[in-house]
Amino acid sequence: MIRSYTLQNERLIEQASKTDAEVDLKQASWIDLHDSSDEERSLVDQLHPNSLPEADEVEEIEASARYFLEGQDLHVHSLFLYQSEGRHKTATVAFTLKPDVLLSVRDVDLADFRLLRLRSRRGWVEAASPLHIMTAIFQLKVDNLADQLEDLLGQLDDVSSHILENRDEELGSQMDKLAKLEDSNGKIRLCLMDTQRSVSFLLRNIRQNEEAQGECRQILRDLDTLMAHAAFIFEKIDFLMNTSQGFINIQQAKIIKIFSIAAVVFLPPTMIASIYGMNFEFMPELAWTYGYPFALGMMFLSGITPYMFFRYKGWL
Repeated sequence: MIRSYTLQNERLIEQASKTDAEVDLKQASWIDLHDSSDEERSLVDQLHPNSLPEADEVEEIEASARYFLEGQDLHVHSLFLYQSEGRHKTATVAFTLKPDVLLSVRDVDLADFRLLRLRSRRGWVEAASPLHIMTAIFQLKVDNLADQLEDLLGQLDDVSSHILENRDEELGSQMDKLAKLEDSNGKIRLCLMDTQRSVSFLLRNIRQNEEAQGECRQILRDLDTLMAHAAFIFEKIDFLMNTSQGFINIQQAKIIKIFSIAAVVFLPPTMIASIYGMNFEFMPELAWTYGYPFALGMMFLSGITPYMFFRYKGWL
């Protein structure tokens, strides 16, 4: 799918695509390719030769393959956050910033792009050039990541309250929630770091545009704040994971303690029962009238004595 946008009175406007597609693309200031077909890529490639990256190039992780200059074209491959099946995931969007148009290539439907499209339909997106469109996308991305961190912190507070107030309960489900929160926080931190590198690369290569430079600096300041916030969330998750593990160890120690005490309590009676269970011919108590009650009494006293001793010492 191809969506194209133009700039009218310094506002981003989505084209209706009711006219000829090639004419629309020639007039566009931003061309967004979402899960595009070969025919759609070919159409864009005819208008802007050698501007679209290959699929295997988009997923490269080294900096030289994600942020580079090619003539007058600026190439930035940036990670965006999205949700699938209840889990956070990341997808790479390849941007090519040309002097007169911005090209973006992606395979996933992203909330950032949907929101920008809705805002553009209402004329809420201010942009004077393709460069400003790109900075607007990154600003929206940072705002979304901030919202995700706030939501993550809210979920973490709920888990924290449950763990600290119900330490004697089964904590396996809470450990699972913490693991999912840590995974989500890791994905968000990865997007924040990637965005930081992307915007820093832009800032180094747009020295001629002071307004866009100011926007990039503001985005970097926001990113610094969010990075510190994500680090705090990571530390809190780590603390709760260790705390939960400690509570589980305490619960297990209590169980082992009960088994240990039970073993000590029942050991003397077992010894006495074993002695009188021997099949020797000459055992004086066998012919004694009170031998059986005597053995039971000995077993009872030998069991209750260590139990009372443990209570006296405060071990129970």
